[in-house]
Amino acid sequence: MEFPFDVDALLGERITTVDQHLQPSGRKGPGFATSHRVDLQQQLMTIIDEMGKASAKAQNLPTPITSASRMQTNRHVLYILKDSEAKTAGKGVVIGFLKVGYKKLFVLDRHGAHNEVEPLCVLDFYIHESLQRHGYGKELFHYMLQRERIEPHQLAVDRPSEKLLCFLRKHYNLCDTIPQVNNFVIFQGFFSHQRAPARKLPPKRHEEEIKPYSLSDREFLKEEVEPPWPFNQSRSLIRSSSLGNSPVRGCLKPFLNEQELLKNLRLCPPHSTAHHLMNGEPGDPRSQRRRTRGLWTIPEVPVTPLCYKLGKTEVLLAQK
Repeated sequence: MEFPFDVDALLGERITTVDQHLQPSGRKGPGFATSHRVDLQQQLMTIIDEMGKASAKAQNLPTPITSASRMQTNRHVLYILKDSEAKTAGKGVVIGFLKVGYKKLFVLDRHGAHNEVEPLCVLDFYIHESLQRHGYGKELFHYMLQRERIEPHQLAVDRPSEKLLCFLRKHYNLCDTIPQVNNFVIFQGFFSHQRAPARKLPPKRHEEEIKPYSLSDREFLKEEVEPPWPFNQSRSLIRSSSLGNSPVRGCLKPFLNEQELLKNLRLCPPHSTAHHLMNGEPGDPRSQRRRTRGLWTIPEVPVTPLCYKLGKTEVLLAQK
């Protein structure tokens, strides 16, 4: 692929390595951190973007997966191959590129067990159509293997095209793949030479029948019976002692057992009139004792009985 600037001067070596800093290694001439730094970096970004578009078009992808912006935001390594001999007006030609990077994956082995690994992945591989079948692809791929110090069967390939699968089968005898549930392809021998031991996830537990709650669970989840009024009064139903309202006492205990309830009823002081009448003392004139048919009787007082049933004990309250 040709460009309007001097590719041979920008890319100092035949195969140039570029990382997220977009600074090519092995460049000839003046230092890269000179006044021409911005222009040279812009030319390198142009090469990456144009090669990424060509790769996406060759693989029928909707959008490029290799671009200068993606390189700056990921820890990937780009290997760019140039042809310094076949010059076009003395500017050089870019043959292709190979992008790799480490990724954390969950892959399946032959037994269907999940393994958490972080292998080196082939993310994008492109050789210009006019220069294919000339050995450039093998030269670029072999250089990457030597620099990364890795074997071909240790690689994971992201969404390989049919051409890439044929390339790996022809030059590296990688034909026996291990089926995966993601877009990555791994080959036989992938788990035999892991740099770090693969982390195997625990096997999935078999679904068991749902067992009923035990007796203790049922007793714990049993709904509590609401007591009668006024013992069921909550704090939200009591008016606050604000300006214009009478101060109220705190809410009663929400639940009382039978023994406490009977004890409280026995300790409650009786009505004053009933106290005088029971002790034979004179009380209010309206409530004076009168003799009728030779019997002492108590003046009739309208009484409304209230009966509450708590458990097995009935409590009778008289309301005047």
